[in-house]
Amino acid sequence: MKNLIVALVFVLGTVPAVWADADRVITTMGQGVVEAVPDMATINLGVTNEARLAGDALRLTSDAVAAVLAQLNEAGIAPRDMQTQGVSLQPVWNRRNPENETPRITGFVARNTLTIRVRDLDTLGGILDRVVQDGANTFNGLQFSIQDPEPAIAAARQDAVKDAIAKAEQLAEAAGVALGPVQSISESGGGGRPVVMEMASARMASDVPVAAGEVSLTARVSMVFEILD
Repeated sequence: MKNLIVALVFVLGTVPAVWADADRVITTMGQGVVEAVPDMATINLGVTNEARLAGDALRLTSDAVAAVLAQLNEAGIAPRDMQTQGVSLQPVWNRRNPENETPRITGFVARNTLTIRVRDLDTLGGILDRVVQDGANTFNGLQFSIQDPEPAIAAARQDAVKDAIAKAEQLAEAAGVALGPVQSISESGGGGRPVVMEMASARMASDVPVAAGEVSLTARVSMVFEILD
């Protein structure tokens, strides 16, 4: 029994000391943001057609998409930068029946959506105009981004670390303690924030004017510093 009491006193007496040592730290979050000029745009567009027969709706849509792809190929878009996102065929129901009869199918709607990457932004406005002229009637907007974001993200990380260190130094000075070495550092979140353009209609004027602006690349770090006596 005596040995058991001694063991309990030893364990309970040492745990708070370990916690106290572990708590003698300063933890800060740092953020770095780098603005960069985009050099790539991702377009999401498609073709939608309605017809009485399912085959007609699908054929009209397929023909228009084939024309759009031909225009993109002629404009210099590489096959790897053109991807079909979805193809659908859905019935159109007549639900307004004055005699309360069972709803019936009156036609079909076919949809085909594409994602296109444009790596030469000087051609973007002309490409948008060409694909609309050849049948693209659904435009879900575009995003500007950077093809190689790593250099900008690396710069943002450096700024994030500097930000976290500056905050830790300020906290230590305010608390009247000495800031010790870094105990741990981790990165969380961050990445690129694309510039998004939303357009409700694909019926646009010739050679659509587009302004790319800048994209923001963000890095966030968490740093833990020891507090010295």
